[in-house]
Amino acid sequence: MNTSHLISSYGYWAVFAFIAAESLGIPIPGETALIAAGAYAGHTHHLNPWAIFVVASVSAVAGNIAGYLIGAKGGFALARRYGGKVRLDERKLKVGRYVLDRQGGKVVFFGRFVSVLRTYISFLAGTVHMEWKRFTVASVAGAVVWAAVYTALSYNAAQTLQKASGTIDLVVAGAAVIVVVALVVLVHKQVKALGDKAEAAYPGPLE
Repeated sequence: MNTSHLISSYGYWAVFAFIAAESLGIPIPGETALIAAGAYAGHTHHLNPWAIFVVASVSAVAGNIAGYLIGAKGGFALARRYGGKVRLDERKLKVGRYVLDRQGGKVVFFGRFVSVLRTYISFLAGTVHMEWKRFTVASVAGAVVWAAVYTALSYNAAQTLQKASGTIDLVVAGAAVIVVVALVVLVHKQVKALGDKAEAAYPGPLE
């Protein structure tokens, strides 16, 4: 079953499940599901675009909060125990905390529009103990704006999106690759300087 078929079969429940799971940290195409739902509503009128917007907003926020809580409760312990296998040591966790402490609101808000960040930012924010209030405000704002933009665009451009539906996943995957490459380059250039600043800001163990 493809995403469009699941949307036509299960409607709002499919939208909720896809977006909530992606926001929680499971790499599935939540944004593709939202686009497919908007296009389906615009073409068939079997779904209400306002209802899609509400469901998308609520599921994104719910998934983000769940991801944050999982990270806050056990993310750091998992990173300490298994992080070495993926080169995630305490110095890098301090860098993540340093960046989120200073620019966390912007990262969480705009991360909603970037596939890789959208999936993992909540778990990371919880793991490095980003301030709960800042995370929640940015998460809700990002989710609402994201849901509104993609629901409106996909609903009003239903015919065009339907013709391009076969390429949506490829476009998303390509965007993810570009983001990953850009992040790798950025990290390699900045990790030492950021690491020194983070170590000065958070001396000793993070726990």
